[in-house]
Order: sequence, then structure tokens, then C-alpha cells
Amino acid sequence: MTIDKTYEKKRKVADALGRFIVFISALLLIIITISLFYFVTSKGLSTFIKDGISVKEFLFSTTWRPDRDVPAVGSLQFILGSILVSVFAIMISAPLGISSAIFMVEIAKKLGQKILQPAIEIFVGIPSVVYGWVGLTVLVPFISKHFGGLGFSLLAGILVLTIMTLPTITSVSADAIRSLPVEIREASYALGATRWQTIKNVILPAAKPGILTAVVLGLARAFGEALAVQMVIGNRPVIPKSFLEPMSTITSIITMDMANTVMGSVWNDALWSLALLLLLISFTFIIIIKLVGRRGMYK
Repeated sequence: MTIDKTYEKKRKVADALGRFIVFISALLLIIITISLFYFVTSKGLSTFIKDGISVKEFLFSTTWRPDRDVPAVGSLQFILGSILVSVFAIMISAPLGISSAIFMVEIAKKLGQKILQPAIEIFVGIPSVVYGWVGLTVLVPFISKHFGGLGFSLLAGILVLTIMTLPTITSVSADAIRSLPVEIREASYALGATRWQTIKNVILPAAKPGILTAVVLGLARAFGEALAVQMVIGNRPVIPKSFLEPMSTITSIITMDMANTVMGSVWNDALWSLALLLLLISFTFIIIIKLVGRRGMYK
């Protein structure tokens, strides 16, 4: 009886300690998130409150001359650059990633488990600078030689981001398809459906929330990527008129200019405003993922 009471007492102490550590960790995470959002917001709003730049001029003007006596900090070209390079990359990587996931899970299961899945996991772990370096040394000269121009272009950014987002979309889509109960496949086959009819009419509709989540995650990564894109797009602050022209994105202009500005200057404040805009876009992606996930998988 004494041993049981001692054990029960130790168990309660361990449980209380565990709950305390988890609570402190969660509280610390919340405080860090709120502090980060407050810091970036206060810095980002300085462009409009302290420097007197209108929101309309900042969002819809394409004139970027923050170092002049009369600064102009229009950021439309960076916003459109991020949208163009991300959306076109997802338009390529999403079909390829979903098709690869179907192949791994539904068609060649052994090959997918032994070869494709480990390869995808390796691709996910490759640093961004490696993708950027390969794009700079291989992709940019290839585009310049066969398509013209300098090679630093919107097309180069799209292709690099396509390769970078493909493993994310493939992995998450494969998990979504793999989580479906085998009964729905057997029921489809029992009704006389072929493998492709089952995939088209049963598997994909049932895994749709998970697949959409994979696409949004890929889009979020593409939108937030900085280094790899910066190395291949040319970083010219203009709206590209073709796929072969250089351009800039929100992340590339921040990483290139932030270290060269004076804290508190209009130029520095404008970069913080771009960081705030990027943060809001990231929160939007998180909300979309939550809304899609709330629909739930097949039950």
C-alpha cells in the first residue's frame, strides 16, 4: 500500500511538471509570435505614419527610388513579381506533384516506398542556396544560350521554384491519399470500376482537402522563398513583360537592400512595410490551410 501511494504521488508530480513545462512552452511561443507581429507591424506602418507615404502609392505605384531626395517607394512590381513567379511555379509543380503522389501510393507502391519516397525526403532537406547555385550555374546559362537574353529572368525563377515546391506537394499529397481507408477502394473495385476510374472518381475527391492543403503549402513556400529566387531572377525593380526579362520579388528586394539602408530612413521603412505585407500574406496562407483542413478528410 505504501509503495502504491509513493508511486501515485510521483506520478502526480511528474504529470504536474509535464503540464507546467507544456504550458510555459506554449505561452512562450504565443508571446514570441505576438512580439514578432507587433515589432514588424510597428516598423512597417512607419512608412505611412512617419514618412507620409500613402497606402495607394505604396501598393499601386511602380516607381522605386527610395534613395532620392524625394523618395518614391512604389512596390507594385515586387508584389506582381512574387505573384507571377509563385503562381506559375505552382501551375507546373502541382500537377506533377499530385501525379507523382498517385503513382507512389496507388500504382507502384513498392517502388514508391523504397525509392521515390526517400528521394523526395532528400529533396525536401536540400538547402535553398543549393537550388539557387544550380540554377545560377546551369539553368541561367541554358536559358541565355537557347532562348536569348541574359538568362536571369522570370522563367529561371519559375523553374527553380517548381523544383523546390515539388517535393512538398508530392509528400503532403501522398500522405493525404495514403490516409484514405482501403474500404473505399475495395468498394469501387467491387462495383466494377477500373483502377483509373477509382483514382479519378473515388481517391482524388476523397483526398481533395489534403491535396489542396499540399498546394497551398507549396504556394506559401514559393511566395516566401528568398535566396534561391534572388540568385536567378536578375533583381531588376520592374514588371517583366515576358518570361525572359529580369524582375524582383518582395523577398529578394528585402534581402538585397535591408543591409544597405539606415535604420529609420524612408528606404528602411519601406522595406519593413514589404516585410509586413509578406507577413500578412503568410498569415493568409495559414488561414486558408486551416479552412481547407477544417473540411476534413474522408470519413
